[in-house]
Amino acid sequence: MINETRLLNDAHALFSKQHYDKALFLYAQLSSLFPHNKEYPMYALFCDIATEDEQKAMSLYDYFSVVKDKNIDEAIEYVMNIVEAYDGNNEKMIKILKELADSTIESLDAIKYDDFIKLVESRGSFRVAFEDIMFSTKVAIDSKEDFFDFVTKLIENDFNTTAYSYLDGFNEYFSYDKKVEELYKKLEEKKLASNHK
Repeated sequence: MINETRLLNDAHALFSKQHYDKALFLYAQLSSLFPHNKEYPMYALFCDIATEDEQKAMSLYDYFSVVKDKNIDEAIEYVMNIVEAYDGNNEKMIKILKELADSTIESLDAIKYDDFIKLVESRGSFRVAFEDIMFSTKVAIDSKEDFFDFVTKLIENDFNTTAYSYLDGFNEYFSYDKKVEELYKKLEEKKLASNHK
């Protein structure tokens, strides 16, 4: 008998390790074995997107993982709108950008970490603030302390894939730093905890 949970955890693990082809194979398998589950085709879509734009795929994956439990249909609709917008539907892109509260078109490229923290304060939550900007804006970090603070908050708010990608991206700069090891360890512990739920 197929163990659905184990297969899903294996697929998620492959995705977070950036083995998108293998993850896609497992998600596709899950989609055909459990056709009524709306989640699995979405994960397969993220694998497909990752072959062209890894950062976008990871952001969508994290967003979907966090929001799907609240309302799966809304989460799917939002992701599909984002995908369509990225695929050249300019009208939809403009509409989505307008909907992204406190995130203006002028600030599309990057937001300074200090400004991002102000956004967190005004939105009342790191998660809400990060969801506002995650598809349109990069957070510009220019100090080690800010970097560690940001990644720690990503982990605490379940943006684990994004946290991995930030850690991997900056690893060469901080590779001998104890704090980096601690953050990787924290991510691994979270992954183990979620696998045993």
